Amino acid sequence: MTSARIQYFIATQLPDSLRHYSAGCICYIHERHQSLGSQKKLQVLFLGSFSPLYYELERTFLEELSAAEAGLLLALTDNSERLKWFRHKDVLHRALALSEGTEVVVKEGSEKLKGLIRYIGNLPKPALEEPVKAIFFGIELQGEDKGKGNTDGRYNNQTLFTCAQDCGIFAPFSKVQPRRSADPESASGWQTQMPVAGDRVTYFIEDFCCYGMVLNVQEKDGKHFVLISTDVDATGKTGEVEVPLQFVVVGEYPAASDLIALDDPAAEEKCDLGVNSLVEVSLGARTSYGIIRWIGTLPGRAEMMAGLELEEDVGVSDGTFKNVSFFHCPPKRALFVKFSCCRPDARFLSDGDKNVSPKHKDAERESHQKMDPVAPVSTDHVEQILVGRMKGIQGHCNSCYMDAALFSLFSCSSVLDSMLFKSTQPQDAPIQRTLLNDIVNPLRSDGFVEGQHIMKLRQQLEKHGYCHTFTTEEKDPEEFLTIIMHHILALDPLLKLSAAGKVQESFCYQIFLEQNHSLVLPTVQQLLEHSFHGARLKLAEVPSCLILQMPRFGKKFKMFDKIIPSMELDVTHLLSEGPRQCILCGNLAQEECSDCFEDLVFSQTGCKVFCQTCSLQVHSHPQRRSHHTTTLDIPQGFTAHGDARTRTRDILELFAVLCIETSHYVSFIKYGPDSHDWIFFDSMADRQGGTDGFNIPEVRACPEVGVYLDMSPAELANHNPRDMKGVAKRLFCDAYMYLYQSSSMCLYC
Repeated sequence: MTSARIQYFIATQLPDSLRHYSAGCICYIHERHQSLGSQKKLQVLFLGSFSPLYYELERTFLEELSAAEAGLLLALTDNSERLKWFRHKDVLHRALALSEGTEVVVKEGSEKLKGLIRYIGNLPKPALEEPVKAIFFGIELQGEDKGKGNTDGRYNNQTLFTCAQDCGIFAPFSKVQPRRSADPESASGWQTQMPVAGDRVTYFIEDFCCYGMVLNVQEKDGKHFVLISTDVDATGKTGEVEVPLQFVVVGEYPAASDLIALDDPAAEEKCDLGVNSLVEVSLGARTSYGIIRWIGTLPGRAEMMAGLELEEDVGVSDGTFKNVSFFHCPPKRALFVKFSCCRPDARFLSDGDKNVSPKHKDAERESHQKMDPVAPVSTDHVEQILVGRMKGIQGHCNSCYMDAALFSLFSCSSVLDSMLFKSTQPQDAPIQRTLLNDIVNPLRSDGFVEGQHIMKLRQQLEKHGYCHTFTTEEKDPEEFLTIIMHHILALDPLLKLSAAGKVQESFCYQIFLEQNHSLVLPTVQQLLEHSFHGARLKLAEVPSCLILQMPRFGKKFKMFDKIIPSMELDVTHLLSEGPRQCILCGNLAQEECSDCFEDLVFSQTGCKVFCQTCSLQVHSHPQRRSHHTTTLDIPQGFTAHGDARTRTRDILELFAVLCIETSHYVSFIKYGPDSHDWIFFDSMADRQGGTDGFNIPEVRACPEVGVYLDMSPAELANHNPRDMKGVAKRLFCDAYMYLYQSSSMCLYC
């Protein structure tokens, strides 16, 4: 497959039915199969999808890309970021012109580092077989910036270029620009738009951010000053004020007159605040909360300033000041204030620690928590440790996707504990320590994790460059899990799929169904079998953990009103090789017939395998003579008699379910062997106070789930979801992701 035969696109818009994709995703067509011409719709394949399914999209939803442009954009993991940078055509085209040896500036956190491009290409890591792969820039840092990197030119133990230890860095194109265009003294450096009389402007006087209307612009001693008629000045009165040009921004930002940041007298704490610290500032009569994204000096001002990303839309920009971008955040979320105005976010300080800085608290906590690994909460101790209010993981600022995922994976299961202890890259070790010491161990020993620890993990992920909105916006659980398991901890892929003789790897599986499926009230077992059957997939091996995404797309579209959880998932017939029993006589199966998949004579659905004798009899029937069977791969040492009868089946056990309703994620945990052994977790079940308050997480027993699981499918089908007791409806109707484990592969047994 060559790129010359493929046309790539970026989706600028998607229909509501495709909730599992978003604008900014990249897709492609085979030009030999379709001609662009004047077609109004195109059949496209999405990059990064396991299932080779075509989706019909309006041509107006798609913008064409070259293979090189697609590669550059694939290096950005967030679709909204891709779309943003695609629209910056000049930046994208400038990146295409970069070559090895070019002097560049690379952005790393709040710093801009000087270096030379030493490598342009793909990074070696497990991935789907795709016609195009992400393109990154390998940069050797120069001069005073040496030692500020995180590699010696190696990635995943493969040498891509050579430099001294910690003098290299890999970055996407959006963080790299030629040194000449990054020079602050150049035309793109510090400049202000010259206001004219009548312009509405925002202006800054010491700690004040105000706005008004320009009356005049005058030049004095070679400097420009702007005479402004104020709406509200620094003292709360109207009048006129003369402001140096460098402190005036053309444009009115709502509520700017309220943004009066007051100095914090507790100056001794400032030394412990830094980039990514959670802080609060007094703005007029109110307190606002945010995260420090940048610390430094602004043009024309000598004192130390802090750039904040606020929780609410009460700021004045997107991280830009005087036409220069210091950091990125959503519009009206950024505010620049004196560093002395910032103080630690009091919502995350306990009563005894109000005067203790966050860094001191973290150091104390880490020294106490460097303990031996804590085993998952056992069946006998769930009620004592986990159940109650202020239990589980405390939610904060759209973190429910992460709270539910972490609680599901680690509260009562150890199937993925290997990721907590495996050797990892030095730059990734802090994330692993946070996960183990600040989240998993406290959850299992105390039954509670404070929201600040989840925020700390989100800040670390954001600092690594995995989407600048990790600390503010909601994500999908699978996006978070893939970043943690694959990109950060380099865990071996959980899932290995065999398709047409080739093995594909991933960490979760999205269930897709053909339009003509016959399911009405399906079990998870049936959904998985139908999806594998439709995509012609097999398991290359039994997974230790199987993460299944249900056939629903976002909060609006659900393919099924209810899904019946399968407490056990039998994957024996889904394996690409291995001994299996004939479904009729029980002897060693030697053939499989996909045409018999939905033959009701044998069962409602499911894989049909036969020994040769039974296969001849079954396919002698006139209705099955046209069926095509395939020969099964049978390991050496198995004979035609007896061996398959005594072989144990490959069974995975359900241990958690993530559910979503109106964009809020919760989870159910199957913690014991009894059908009634279920708990329900909501990281934001209640809230104390308003914007100054905090979320109250809750874990509660929900034995009512077992009542409905014990029902027959016919009884369950006739049961109105609104009449279900407790939280059972959410499990059956809002399931988003099912988590299964192999009990033989858990760390603690």
